[in-house]
Amino acid sequence: MQQPSASSSGQPSAQPAAQPAAPAYDERLTAPGSWWVIVFLFGLSGGLIMLPLGTVPMLGGLIVAAALAASMVSSYGSARIRVVAGSLVAGDARIPVAALGTPEVLDAEEARAWRTHRADLRAFMVMRGYVPRAVRVEVTDPSDPTPYVYLSSRDPEALAAALEAARGDAA
Repeated sequence: MQQPSASSSGQPSAQPAAQPAAPAYDERLTAPGSWWVIVFLFGLSGGLIMLPLGTVPMLGGLIVAAALAASMVSSYGSARIRVVAGSLVAGDARIPVAALGTPEVLDAEEARAWRTHRADLRAFMVMRGYVPRAVRVEVTDPSDPTPYVYLSSRDPEALAAALEAARGDAA
């Protein structure tokens, strides 16, 4: 239950405490299910390698190998893209939407081109090869040497719409 806040005169205020803004868009680029099968197989191979040493070492090898593989897959699949409070948060970067141009939704073929032969080394990319589609947004800040931001997305239309809405709110 929310407590009423007191004003400077000691009287309760009817205004609720400020709530943090909910993200307009939030996506986690989790690893596909087939990668978790590989984690299981990696753990199984660790167990088989340790099998000649006995049952306990085999179980230890299974657990350690599976835990290492799971932590690597989980870490790689923890990339997050959000549009919140007038900013695009992608990975470790936080970019104000005022510094971004119009988002361009890329289909699988265009996204592949922008990941390979059309890519600029100065671009900021949150790229996952297992996500075929993407959004490309030009960086319009003249003091920033980054030409564009490339973001893999399972729902690029929603990401582009959230960026457009945030740009409209910031203007």
